[in-house]
Amino acid sequence: MGVVRDIFIGLSENKILNDASKQVGLRFGAQKVVGGTGVKDTLNCLRDLNNQGMSVTFDNLGEFISDRKEAEKEKNNIIKMIKEIQKEGLDAHASVKLSQIGLNIDETFCYNNIKEILDTAKETNMFVNLDMENYLSKEQSLNILDNLLEEYDNVGTVIQAYFYDAKKDVRKYKNIRTRLVKGAYKEPDTLAYQSKADIDQSYFEIIKTHLVEGNGFTSIATHDHHIIEKTLRFIETQNISKDKFEFQMLYGFRKDYQQDLVARGYNMCVYVPYGTDWYAYFMRRLAERPQNLNLVVKSLTSSKKVQAGAAAAAVIAGLALVRKAVKN
Repeated sequence: MGVVRDIFIGLSENKILNDASKQVGLRFGAQKVVGGTGVKDTLNCLRDLNNQGMSVTFDNLGEFISDRKEAEKEKNNIIKMIKEIQKEGLDAHASVKLSQIGLNIDETFCYNNIKEILDTAKETNMFVNLDMENYLSKEQSLNILDNLLEEYDNVGTVIQAYFYDAKKDVRKYKNIRTRLVKGAYKEPDTLAYQSKADIDQSYFEIIKTHLVEGNGFTSIATHDHHIIEKTLRFIETQNISKDKFEFQMLYGFRKDYQQDLVARGYNMCVYVPYGTDWYAYFMRRLAERPQNLNLVVKSLTSSKKVQAGAAAAAVIAGLALVRKAVKN
């Protein structure tokens, strides 16, 4: 499935397809994994999750931002959502991609935008997580984080396990709230582990490190029940308090398991993306788990036979595209 993963990552990075997707609303199964397109429907989604005993982190979708006015618009969208959540009294915090608010335009411009978001969030006692993207933006993002930490205590970040330097970064940020993930971008083997076994091993190691070496809150973001149950056994042996960590899962994925962990007394936070710029996010979810093609197929037909055949055909078609590209 590695080739299929590469296809979907390639699609996620296609600006033309990203722009086109904004015109058609949530389509092709995306409505099952995106909380809403606007504030009102997204707030309803967040409220429903809160009523199920889960907290939320919300992500205003948007990538490929290269215009200052567009970046300011997205910043204002985030601020608006923060204020509405405070007004509604919901249990939620923000996840922000720096590329959405100007990182690829000007670092100072981006820094001022994230400060404005953090100031608004601090007024409402809300935490803001800086999402990590690909390696090209990693150093800039961490530089911004380091500067923010000198002034703010309501900001944290994400560390991706597939990078060789993940454990070093975990130790650097062991005393702040940090989300730990496996990683969802395509990176070269000079920078990142490529095999599932190596990534899983690195992931478990950074989870253990952040839980025991510092005092920062640990968000363990994965749907992998093997990792989760292994982590719970480790937590039990170390007598780690439940208020030191949470599990995070994406909206629309493994709902039964989310509810099971809540029933067992663990903190569960659901990552809820919202907005019209859903395409790149959805393609990366398909890249992480090509079986999610079923979401696409089920949105188009209710026939079980057609669903099975279409999903298989989509994979075969993707492989054919790769073969054609290689020949050319």
